[in-house]
Amino acid sequence: MEQSASLVLGLGLLIGVVFGAVGQVTGFCYYRGLKERWTQQPGSKLQSCALALAVAILGTQLSVALGWIDLTQAIYLTPRLSWLMLPLGGLLFGYGMALANGCGARALVLLGQGNLRSLVVLLFLGISALVTLSGLLGTLRLTVANQTLLHLSHVSPAQWGSPLLWAGLAAVILLWFALKGPTSEHRTRNLIGGAIIGLLVVASWLTTGWIGADPFDPVPPSSLSFVLPVGETIQYAMLATGMNLKFALVVVMGLVLGSAGSALIRKKHQLQGFDSPQHLLRSMWGGCLMGIGGVLGMGCTIGQGLSGISTLAFGSVVTLVFISLGAWLHHIRTHKAQLV
Repeated sequence: MEQSASLVLGLGLLIGVVFGAVGQVTGFCYYRGLKERWTQQPGSKLQSCALALAVAILGTQLSVALGWIDLTQAIYLTPRLSWLMLPLGGLLFGYGMALANGCGARALVLLGQGNLRSLVVLLFLGISALVTLSGLLGTLRLTVANQTLLHLSHVSPAQWGSPLLWAGLAAVILLWFALKGPTSEHRTRNLIGGAIIGLLVVASWLTTGWIGADPFDPVPPSSLSFVLPVGETIQYAMLATGMNLKFALVVVMGLVLGSAGSALIRKKHQLQGFDSPQHLLRSMWGGCLMGIGGVLGMGCTIGQGLSGISTLAFGSVVTLVFISLGAWLHHIRTHKAQLV
Protein backbone atom coordinates (compact mmCIF):
# COMPACT_ATOMS: atom_id res chain seq x y z
CA MET A 1 0.00 0.00 0.00
CA GLU A 2 2.93 2.33 0.65
CA GLN A 3 4.09 1.78 -2.93
CA SER A 4 0.60 2.62 -4.17
CA ALA A 5 0.53 5.82 -2.09
CA SER A 6 3.94 6.84 -3.40
CA LEU A 7 2.81 6.17 -6.97
CA VAL A 8 -0.27 8.34 -6.44
CA LEU A 9 1.90 11.20 -5.18
CA GLY A 10 4.35 10.78 -8.04
CA LEU A 11 1.58 10.82 -10.61
CA GLY A 12 0.00 13.82 -8.90
CA LEU A 13 3.27 15.72 -9.17
CA LEU A 14 3.56 14.77 -12.85
CA ILE A 15 -0.04 15.84 -13.54
CA GLY A 16 0.66 19.19 -11.87
CA VAL A 17 3.86 19.73 -13.85
CA VAL A 18 2.10 19.03 -17.15
CA PHE A 19 -0.83 21.29 -16.21
CA GLY A 20 1.57 24.09 -15.27
CA ALA A 21 3.56 23.80 -18.49
CA VAL A 22 0.44 23.68 -20.67
CA GLY A 23 -1.13 26.59 -18.80
CA GLN A 24 2.03 28.65 -19.19
CA VAL A 25 2.33 27.99 -22.93
CA THR A 26 -1.34 28.44 -23.84
CA GLY A 27 -2.67 30.80 -21.17
CA PHE A 28 -5.53 28.36 -20.47
CA CYS A 29 -8.08 30.31 -18.42
CA TYR A 30 -11.89 30.24 -18.28
CA TYR A 31 -12.11 33.88 -17.18
CA ARG A 32 -9.92 35.07 -20.04
CA GLY A 33 -12.20 33.15 -22.39
CA LEU A 34 -15.28 34.89 -21.00
CA LYS A 35 -13.57 38.27 -21.18
CA GLU A 36 -12.65 37.74 -24.83
CA ARG A 37 -16.32 37.12 -25.61
CA TRP A 38 -17.66 40.03 -23.58
CA THR A 39 -15.20 42.53 -25.05
CA GLN A 40 -15.46 41.06 -28.56
CA GLN A 41 -11.74 40.36 -28.72
CA PRO A 42 -10.41 37.68 -31.05
CA GLY A 43 -9.30 34.55 -29.26
CA SER A 44 -10.06 30.91 -28.60
CA LYS A 45 -9.65 30.60 -24.82
CA LEU A 46 -13.32 29.76 -24.25
CA GLN A 47 -13.26 27.19 -27.05
CA SER A 48 -10.18 25.66 -25.45
CA CYS A 49 -12.11 25.31 -22.18
CA ALA A 50 -15.03 23.72 -24.04
CA LEU A 51 -12.72 21.15 -25.61
CA ALA A 52 -11.16 20.42 -22.21
CA LEU A 53 -14.63 19.80 -20.79
CA ALA A 54 -15.63 17.54 -23.69
CA VAL A 55 -12.51 15.40 -23.23
CA ALA A 56 -12.96 15.33 -19.45
CA ILE A 57 -16.60 14.21 -19.70
CA LEU A 58 -15.96 11.51 -22.30
CA GLY A 59 -12.83 10.17 -20.61
CA THR A 60 -14.35 10.14 -17.14
CA GLN A 61 -17.60 8.47 -18.14
CA LEU A 62 -15.76 5.90 -20.28
CA SER A 63 -13.58 5.07 -17.27
CA VAL A 64 -16.72 4.58 -15.19
CA ALA A 65 -18.33 2.38 -17.87
CA LEU A 66 -15.21 0.19 -18.01
CA GLY A 67 -15.32 -0.24 -14.24
CA TRP A 68 -12.00 1.47 -13.61
CA ILE A 69 -13.40 4.06 -11.19
CA ASP A 70 -16.51 4.39 -9.02
CA LEU A 71 -17.71 7.98 -8.72
CA THR A 72 -20.77 7.30 -6.56
CA GLN A 73 -18.92 8.65 -3.51
CA ALA A 74 -17.43 11.67 -5.29
CA ILE A 75 -18.20 14.94 -3.53
CA TYR A 76 -19.96 16.37 -6.58
CA LEU A 77 -22.61 13.63 -6.64
CA THR A 78 -23.87 14.07 -3.09
CA PRO A 79 -27.70 14.18 -2.89
CA ARG A 80 -27.55 16.73 -0.05
CA LEU A 81 -26.86 20.21 -1.39
CA SER A 82 -27.53 23.71 -0.09
CA TRP A 83 -29.84 25.71 -2.34
CA LEU A 84 -28.10 28.85 -1.02
CA MET A 85 -24.43 27.88 -0.79
CA LEU A 86 -23.85 26.72 -4.38
CA PRO A 87 -25.17 29.86 -6.13
CA LEU A 88 -23.77 32.21 -3.47
CA GLY A 89 -20.39 30.50 -3.59
CA GLY A 90 -20.38 30.64 -7.36
CA LEU A 91 -21.21 34.35 -7.41
CA LEU A 92 -18.50 35.18 -4.86
CA PHE A 93 -15.90 33.08 -6.65
CA GLY A 94 -16.76 34.53 -10.07
CA TYR A 95 -16.63 38.12 -8.82
CA GLY A 96 -13.36 37.45 -7.01
CA MET A 97 -11.94 35.75 -10.09
CA ALA A 98 -12.64 38.87 -12.11
CA LEU A 99 -11.09 41.11 -9.43
CA ALA A 100 -7.94 38.98 -9.40
CA ASN A 101 -7.97 38.62 -13.19
CA GLY A 102 -7.95 34.84 -13.10
CA CYS A 103 -8.85 31.79 -11.03
CA GLY A 104 -6.64 29.88 -8.60
CA ALA A 105 -5.15 27.63 -11.27
CA ARG A 106 -4.24 30.63 -13.41
CA ALA A 107 -2.70 32.35 -10.38
CA LEU A 108 -0.49 29.30 -9.77
CA VAL A 109 0.66 29.36 -13.40
CA LEU A 110 1.42 33.09 -13.22
CA LEU A 111 3.31 32.62 -9.96
CA GLY A 112 5.52 30.06 -11.64
CA GLN A 113 6.50 32.54 -14.34
CA GLY A 114 7.36 35.27 -11.83
CA ASN A 115 4.11 37.18 -11.24
CA LEU A 116 4.30 38.22 -7.57
CA ARG A 117 0.77 39.63 -7.68
CA SER A 118 -0.43 36.06 -7.93
CA LEU A 119 1.38 35.19 -4.71
CA VAL A 120 -0.83 37.68 -2.86
CA VAL A 121 -3.95 36.28 -4.56
CA LEU A 122 -3.01 32.72 -3.59
CA LEU A 123 -2.17 33.58 0.02
CA PHE A 124 -5.53 35.27 0.53
CA LEU A 125 -7.36 32.56 -1.42
CA GLY A 126 -5.81 29.71 0.57
CA ILE A 127 -6.17 31.29 4.00
CA SER A 128 -9.76 32.44 3.43
CA ALA A 129 -10.66 28.95 2.19
CA LEU A 130 -9.39 27.39 5.44
CA VAL A 131 -11.08 30.11 7.52
CA THR A 132 -14.38 29.30 5.79
CA LEU A 133 -14.03 25.53 5.96
CA SER A 134 -12.82 24.96 9.51
CA GLY A 135 -11.81 28.33 10.95
CA LEU A 136 -13.69 31.36 12.22
CA LEU A 137 -16.43 31.08 9.61
CA GLY A 138 -16.72 27.30 9.78
CA THR A 139 -19.53 27.13 12.34
CA LEU A 140 -21.57 29.81 10.55
CA ARG A 141 -21.09 28.02 7.23
CA LEU A 142 -22.28 24.71 8.65
CA THR A 143 -25.28 26.31 10.37
CA VAL A 144 -26.47 28.08 7.22
CA ALA A 145 -25.79 25.01 5.08
CA ASN A 146 -27.84 22.76 7.36
CA GLN A 147 -30.73 25.23 7.31
CA THR A 148 -30.78 25.38 3.50
CA LEU A 149 -30.28 21.73 2.59
CA LEU A 150 -32.02 20.12 -0.35
CA HIS A 151 -32.35 16.34 -0.52
CA LEU A 152 -32.24 15.55 -4.23
CA SER A 153 -33.68 12.39 -5.71
CA HIS A 154 -31.62 12.93 -8.88
CA VAL A 155 -28.12 14.42 -8.88
CA SER A 156 -27.20 13.61 -12.49
CA PRO A 157 -28.94 12.97 -15.83
CA ALA A 158 -27.11 9.62 -15.81
CA GLN A 159 -29.83 8.41 -13.43
CA TRP A 160 -32.32 8.69 -16.31
CA GLY A 161 -30.37 6.65 -18.84
CA SER A 162 -26.96 5.58 -20.05
CA PRO A 163 -24.21 7.88 -18.70
CA LEU A 164 -22.26 7.37 -21.92
CA LEU A 165 -25.25 8.57 -23.94
CA TRP A 166 -25.48 11.77 -21.91
CA ALA A 167 -21.71 12.18 -22.04
CA GLY A 168 -21.74 11.76 -25.81
CA LEU A 169 -24.52 14.31 -26.23
CA ALA A 170 -22.72 16.87 -24.07
CA ALA A 171 -19.42 16.21 -25.86
CA VAL A 172 -20.97 16.69 -29.31
CA ILE A 173 -22.34 20.12 -28.33
CA LEU A 174 -19.06 21.16 -26.72
CA LEU A 175 -16.98 19.91 -29.65
CA TRP A 176 -19.22 21.78 -32.12
CA PHE A 177 -18.57 25.00 -30.20
CA ALA A 178 -14.85 24.30 -29.73
CA LEU A 179 -14.02 23.36 -33.30
CA LYS A 180 -16.08 25.87 -35.27
CA GLY A 181 -14.31 28.84 -36.82
CA PRO A 182 -11.17 29.40 -38.90
CA THR A 183 -7.98 27.61 -37.95
CA SER A 184 -4.70 29.27 -37.04
CA GLU A 185 -1.49 28.26 -35.32
CA HIS A 186 -2.47 30.13 -32.16
CA ARG A 187 -5.94 28.58 -32.07
CA THR A 188 -4.59 25.08 -32.72
CA ARG A 189 -2.12 25.46 -29.85
CA ASN A 190 -4.91 26.56 -27.50
CA LEU A 191 -7.14 23.67 -28.51
CA ILE A 192 -4.36 21.12 -28.04
CA GLY A 193 -3.73 22.62 -24.62
CA GLY A 194 -7.42 22.31 -23.77
CA ALA A 195 -7.46 18.66 -24.82
CA ILE A 196 -4.44 17.95 -22.60
CA ILE A 197 -6.08 19.66 -19.61
CA GLY A 198 -9.17 17.49 -20.16
CA LEU A 199 -7.01 14.37 -20.21
CA LEU A 200 -5.37 15.48 -16.95
CA VAL A 201 -8.80 15.59 -15.29
CA VAL A 202 -9.37 11.99 -16.39
CA ALA A 203 -5.87 10.99 -15.30
CA SER A 204 -6.55 12.47 -11.86
CA TRP A 205 -9.76 10.46 -11.44
CA LEU A 206 -7.89 7.31 -12.45
CA THR A 207 -4.98 8.08 -10.13
CA THR A 208 -7.11 8.60 -7.02
CA GLY A 209 -10.01 6.27 -7.85
CA TRP A 210 -8.18 3.32 -9.41
CA ILE A 211 -4.44 3.30 -8.71
CA GLY A 212 -4.90 4.76 -5.24
CA ALA A 213 -7.99 2.74 -4.31
CA ASP A 214 -7.53 1.01 -0.94
CA PRO A 215 -10.32 -1.40 0.13
CA PHE A 216 -9.06 -1.24 3.73
CA ASP A 217 -9.13 2.55 3.85
CA PRO A 218 -11.68 3.71 1.27
CA VAL A 219 -11.39 7.37 0.32
CA PRO A 220 -13.71 9.15 -2.16
CA PRO A 221 -11.98 9.66 -5.52
CA SER A 222 -11.04 13.19 -6.47
CA SER A 223 -9.73 15.09 -9.46
CA LEU A 224 -8.30 18.55 -10.07
CA SER A 225 -9.36 21.49 -7.91
CA PHE A 226 -7.49 24.61 -6.80
CA VAL A 227 -9.21 26.27 -3.84
CA LEU A 228 -8.91 24.20 -0.67
CA PRO A 229 -5.74 22.46 -1.98
CA VAL A 230 -4.03 25.87 -2.16
CA GLY A 231 -4.90 26.47 1.50
CA GLU A 232 -3.77 23.00 2.48
CA THR A 233 -0.47 23.53 0.64
CA ILE A 234 0.14 26.69 2.67
CA GLN A 235 -0.77 24.74 5.80
CA TYR A 236 1.58 21.91 4.84
CA ALA A 237 4.44 24.37 4.39
CA MET A 238 4.00 25.34 8.05
CA LEU A 239 3.07 21.95 9.57
CA ALA A 240 4.81 19.41 7.35
CA THR A 241 5.96 17.25 10.28
CA GLY A 242 2.36 16.89 11.45
CA MET A 243 0.68 16.38 8.07
CA ASN A 244 0.82 13.81 5.31
CA LEU A 245 1.25 14.75 1.70
CA LYS A 246 -1.88 14.30 -0.40
CA PHE A 247 -2.58 14.07 -4.11
CA ALA A 248 -4.09 17.56 -4.30
CA LEU A 249 -1.10 19.15 -2.58
CA VAL A 250 1.52 17.68 -4.89
CA VAL A 251 -0.59 18.72 -7.90
CA VAL A 252 -0.43 22.33 -6.65
CA MET A 253 3.32 22.08 -6.13
CA GLY A 254 3.84 20.44 -9.50
CA LEU A 255 1.78 23.08 -11.26
CA VAL A 256 4.04 25.89 -10.06
CA LEU A 257 7.15 23.87 -10.94
CA GLY A 258 5.79 23.06 -14.41
CA SER A 259 4.95 26.67 -15.12
CA ALA A 260 8.32 27.88 -13.86
CA GLY A 261 10.19 25.31 -15.94
CA SER A 262 8.25 26.18 -19.08
CA ALA A 263 8.72 29.91 -18.53
CA LEU A 264 12.46 29.51 -18.02
CA ILE A 265 12.85 27.33 -21.12
CA ARG A 266 10.81 29.74 -23.22
CA LYS A 267 12.57 32.75 -21.64
CA LYS A 268 9.23 34.11 -20.43
CA HIS A 269 10.11 34.22 -16.73
CA GLN A 270 9.85 37.79 -15.45
CA LEU A 271 9.26 39.24 -11.99
CA GLN A 272 6.15 41.45 -11.88
CA GLY A 273 4.65 43.45 -9.04
CA PHE A 274 1.75 45.79 -8.34
CA ASP A 275 1.14 49.03 -10.20
CA SER A 276 -0.65 50.76 -7.32
CA PRO A 277 -2.11 50.20 -3.83
CA GLN A 278 -5.54 49.86 -5.46
CA HIS A 279 -4.20 47.00 -7.58
CA LEU A 280 -2.98 45.30 -4.40
CA LEU A 281 -6.39 45.70 -2.78
CA ARG A 282 -8.14 44.20 -5.79
CA SER A 283 -5.89 41.15 -5.63
CA MET A 284 -6.45 40.76 -1.89
CA TRP A 285 -10.23 41.00 -2.21
CA GLY A 286 -10.22 38.77 -5.27
CA GLY A 287 -8.30 36.07 -3.41
CA CYS A 288 -10.58 36.31 -0.36
CA LEU A 289 -13.76 36.07 -2.41
CA MET A 290 -12.42 33.11 -4.38
CA GLY A 291 -11.41 31.31 -1.19
CA ILE A 292 -14.76 31.84 0.52
CA GLY A 293 -16.78 31.26 -2.63
CA GLY A 294 -14.80 28.18 -3.59
CA VAL A 295 -15.58 26.49 -0.27
CA LEU A 296 -19.26 27.50 -0.30
CA GLY A 297 -19.63 26.45 -3.94
CA MET A 298 -17.58 23.27 -3.47
CA GLY A 299 -15.04 24.15 -6.13
CA CYS A 300 -13.68 26.54 -8.74
CA THR A 301 -13.70 26.79 -12.52
CA ILE A 302 -11.50 23.68 -12.60
CA GLY A 303 -12.93 21.84 -9.57
CA GLN A 304 -16.58 22.32 -10.46
CA GLY A 305 -16.26 23.43 -14.08
CA LEU A 306 -14.15 20.49 -15.30
CA SER A 307 -13.84 17.83 -12.59
CA GLY A 308 -17.38 18.24 -11.28
CA ILE A 309 -19.14 18.43 -14.62
CA SER A 310 -17.15 15.41 -15.84
CA THR A 311 -19.22 13.41 -13.31
CA LEU A 312 -22.39 14.84 -14.96
CA ALA A 313 -23.41 16.41 -11.63
CA PHE A 314 -26.26 18.95 -11.75
CA GLY A 315 -24.73 20.88 -8.85
CA SER A 316 -21.50 21.47 -10.73
CA VAL A 317 -23.37 22.99 -13.68
CA VAL A 318 -25.24 25.30 -11.29
CA THR A 319 -22.00 26.45 -9.66
CA LEU A 320 -20.29 27.13 -13.00
CA VAL A 321 -23.28 29.15 -14.21
CA PHE A 322 -23.15 31.34 -11.11
CA ILE A 323 -19.36 31.66 -11.34
CA SER A 324 -19.87 33.01 -14.85
CA LEU A 325 -22.62 35.32 -13.60
CA GLY A 326 -20.38 36.66 -10.83
CA ALA A 327 -17.63 37.45 -13.32
CA TRP A 328 -20.19 39.09 -15.64
CA LEU A 329 -21.47 41.31 -12.80
CA HIS A 330 -17.94 42.58 -12.25
CA HIS A 331 -17.54 43.16 -15.99
CA ILE A 332 -20.78 45.19 -16.12
CA ARG A 333 -19.79 47.21 -13.06
CA THR A 334 -16.36 47.98 -14.53
CA HIS A 335 -17.85 48.90 -17.90
CA LYS A 336 -20.33 51.32 -16.34
CA ALA A 337 -17.57 52.91 -14.27
CA GLN A 338 -15.54 53.51 -17.43
CA LEU A 339 -18.50 55.25 -19.07
CA VAL A 340 -18.97 57.68 -16.20
